[in-house]
Amino acid sequence: MQKKEERIKEVEIKVEDKYIRWFSEIGKENVKEVGGKAANLGEMLKIGMPVPQGFVINAPGYLYFLEKTGLKEKIYEKLKDLNVEDTALLEKKAKEIRDIFVEAEMPSDLKEEILEAYNILSSPKDLKNISESALSILKMSEPAFVAVRSSATAEDSSIASFAGQQETFLNIKGNDAVIESVKKCFASLFTARSIYYRIKKGFKHEDVLNAVIIQIMINSDKSGVIFSRDPVTKDKNVIIEAVFGLGEGIVSGKIKPDYYVVSIDLEILKKKVANKKIAIVRTSSGEEKEVKLTEEKSREQVLSNYEIKRLADYALRLEQHYKAPQDIEFALESGEIYIVQTRPITTLEKEVGGKGVEGKEILSGQPASSGIGSGEVKIVSTLEDLSKIKEGDILVTKMTNPDMVVTMQKSSAIITDEGGMTAHAAIVSREMGIPCVVGTEKATQILKDGMIVTVDGFRGKVYEGKTEGLKVEKVEIKPIVETKTKIKVMVDLPNFAERASKTGCKEVGLTRIEGIIAESGKHPLAFLNEGKIHEYEEIIFSGLSKIAKYFDNLWVRTSDIRTDEFRNLEGSPKKIEANPMLGMHGIRAGLKYKEILKAELKAISRLKEEGKEVGILLPQVISVSEVKKVKEILKEINAENLELGVMIETPASIQIIEDLCKEGISFISFGTNDLTQYTLAIDRGNADVQNLYDEMHSAVLSQLEFVIRECKKYGVETSICGQAGSKKEMAEFLVKLGIDSISVNADKAFEISSFVKELEDRGLRGVELDRISLGEGKAVEGNEEKLEEEIEKVNSLSLEEQDKKEGDRDEENGEEREEKEERDEFGRKLYGIRCDKCGKNAKVPFEPEEGREIYCKSCYNEIKKERKEMKKEKDFKDENINTEMEENSEDSREEGREEIEQRGEEEKRLEEWQDVEFGIDVFSDQQQKGKEKEKLKEESKDNKETGKKEEGKEEGGQDRKEEKAKKETEKQDEREESEEEKEEQVKDDKEENPGNGETEAKEGAEKEEEKENGGEEVLDIF
Repeated sequence: MQKKEERIKEVEIKVEDKYIRWFSEIGKENVKEVGGKAANLGEMLKIGMPVPQGFVINAPGYLYFLEKTGLKEKIYEKLKDLNVEDTALLEKKAKEIRDIFVEAEMPSDLKEEILEAYNILSSPKDLKNISESALSILKMSEPAFVAVRSSATAEDSSIASFAGQQETFLNIKGNDAVIESVKKCFASLFTARSIYYRIKKGFKHEDVLNAVIIQIMINSDKSGVIFSRDPVTKDKNVIIEAVFGLGEGIVSGKIKPDYYVVSIDLEILKKKVANKKIAIVRTSSGEEKEVKLTEEKSREQVLSNYEIKRLADYALRLEQHYKAPQDIEFALESGEIYIVQTRPITTLEKEVGGKGVEGKEILSGQPASSGIGSGEVKIVSTLEDLSKIKEGDILVTKMTNPDMVVTMQKSSAIITDEGGMTAHAAIVSREMGIPCVVGTEKATQILKDGMIVTVDGFRGKVYEGKTEGLKVEKVEIKPIVETKTKIKVMVDLPNFAERASKTGCKEVGLTRIEGIIAESGKHPLAFLNEGKIHEYEEIIFSGLSKIAKYFDNLWVRTSDIRTDEFRNLEGSPKKIEANPMLGMHGIRAGLKYKEILKAELKAISRLKEEGKEVGILLPQVISVSEVKKVKEILKEINAENLELGVMIETPASIQIIEDLCKEGISFISFGTNDLTQYTLAIDRGNADVQNLYDEMHSAVLSQLEFVIRECKKYGVETSICGQAGSKKEMAEFLVKLGIDSISVNADKAFEISSFVKELEDRGLRGVELDRISLGEGKAVEGNEEKLEEEIEKVNSLSLEEQDKKEGDRDEENGEEREEKEERDEFGRKLYGIRCDKCGKNAKVPFEPEEGREIYCKSCYNEIKKERKEMKKEKDFKDENINTEMEENSEDSREEGREEIEQRGEEEKRLEEWQDVEFGIDVFSDQQQKGKEKEKLKEESKDNKETGKKEEGKEEGGQDRKEEKAKKETEKQDEREESEEEKEEQVKDDKEENPGNGETEAKEGAEKEEEKENGGEEVLDIF
């Protein structure tokens, strides 16, 4: 038998020399051995951060596992000549490989090392000095809950990102569970996604290894995130968000966290304590559970001032060490602070791909479309030069125009002399995912046909020659995160619809049909002049169908072609206006050439017939009459069911927005590109004045604010489809105003959705609009808490009280309120409401009643459908229960009755809804007709009893009172009889089984307590 001293020495040798490395032994220099994630944890520990203790099974351990189990040959044989584009085959092979891993027996010596380290980790003692006595304690200690996480050795590669592709397993406890999870982490290197990614990036499977982290799980009393610099304002303040319980509450967005701002001098500048309501905790079995906080606890400040300052200090130290602002996750258990993870804040910097391009810089401009591409220069001076462009060439021109769309698709990159971020070249290249640099001023002069150059669209640079080994790099399209503010994409070109669909967006906020027109090679006027307008309709429909294939909902803009565009298309007009931007284009041109507009509307309406939700956007609107004329055309072609919206891109449309809303439009979309240039009198395509072109100009912003406020009054959906929606500062402005949706380029969808989610999680959605409605003007820094209280107060008031408050305010200002009685098309009086489901202001044709939920038309129809399904399900359940009751014993019947009674609350709610007349559509004229019939009956009755009218009223009123009192008495008698029966039953039970009385009383008390808490567990463990 080995001596204990020798046993300890053997453990130390294994830990130091073989396959287990403790965090204290590793740092950033060990990435190749332990992977980037593990190396980073060790690095933080080295500089004194309180990192939860743990160890890593290194890459050699992974290789040893493969060799000892004989898996190496089996795995790589299955991957040999695998066609990764065959999705079904890829998934099948990936699963087979992972199954092999999990079924394999862990080599005994590797297993022993892992479990030895896990047992040490489970010890409550300090791990720095492992002694004989400590080892004896280990045998008696409770196994620890740990996180088992993958740490791929290629995660920090400058040309690829493997992070997030492998598995993590949380709350793992016990020897068998740990070993099983390690094998699953090893196996996760061979998911279909990982295999595909490696092959596409040119990595050999053998070159990417997988280390595995095993780290103590912190059972958090408090947790949250820290930003060492404000990710929104970029101020040098530390931002901390915290909740009670596990951090999942913040990540999932279920809990609104406390919000603290700390200066770099560790002075607490702001504290915003949220109403947390719930917390997520870990049970003794390792499961996560959502529990309800007491009212007092929910409003309690999560972090003490000391904890806030301590966390801020850690954040500043991490930023200093890593020389970059950090996004940090933390947890507190029993007063101890732990730093769980840190990574750079990516939202602060411009999106930069790869490691950049090294070489001789020959040009610079604005980075208009991200990516890196190289190829042979082809100068396009006239439209005739377009034929020179071959696949993979660099298109260089003064400025692109719609005539070049087809040719642009062949290019590996685009360079222009003129233009800015909203120029044609920028917009189209972003949709195509082609690197683009605009506004170089002299590209057509410096560059020559045949030159080889590299274009860096991330940084706006052009380099001489092609960097050795450089591959064309395009921006990866990532799926959006879920937000309350809808995120939509902009898609003009059918060939790039699939690319846009990778965002996961199901709605297109803008499709400009000019891209489809350009690909046809023929101008719309040519079809009109040749009498082939039906052919034009087919071309538009075909193009839209290809886009609609990937989406559920599209907003399509009718054509907006200036006379200086599409000069290369067959049949284009020869005359060019002196100022095309202010000339014959947009809806005014559509109404002039009605057959062209009608063909476009027919093509769009056919999508509706194929089951797609479609809306029409009218460009360049300046009058209500234009909308009315389009409605007449829709009626003529039997397409009145299409939703109609307008582009808000002219100052005139801003001024008449209320009239447009009253005309019955369904939605608006801001075209900030044109609106900005019309407002500031600046040509957005002119490089000389690009420094003055600013969508965030106060004159532009005030117009957006005004339109959103007016649209909210009329229940008109608001959106943005200009390029400004892809900018974070504009997104923040619009989210605070409560805009309904934001349309972005596919390459920006993930970034903007993540940013919007962050704003929403901080409670900023609609905050500016609420502030305006309270008459408090613009946001006042530091008054957010007071504002939220005021908003809550106003929202809790009834509509009548809100009206009274508004009237009192007008009276104080010496203003008279003008009462406007609005009526719908059936002559019914309209009442203003705030929808209890979506929160929008709307008008309804019946008077809202106190205490009853009320909904706008859209939500009403949704809930009506839900109620029908609920009733069907209820009837089905009742039928089954009744059948069982007939077949089973008396006891079973009683159980069935109890089950029906338990759904009493649900049925009661259903009955309340019947009071809102779900049998009748309250928004149609059916209700009005019903009321008119009732009125006629009443008048007829009154005529028969003319002489007894007043007397009848009194008697009727008295009868009703007596009838009501009688019913109440009967109900009370029934309740008393029921109570007596229950008491008799309890008495009988006690006589039969005297020991149960005390137990039943206890159970009754517990039920009463549960009832008071709404059936939810109340958290009092903190």
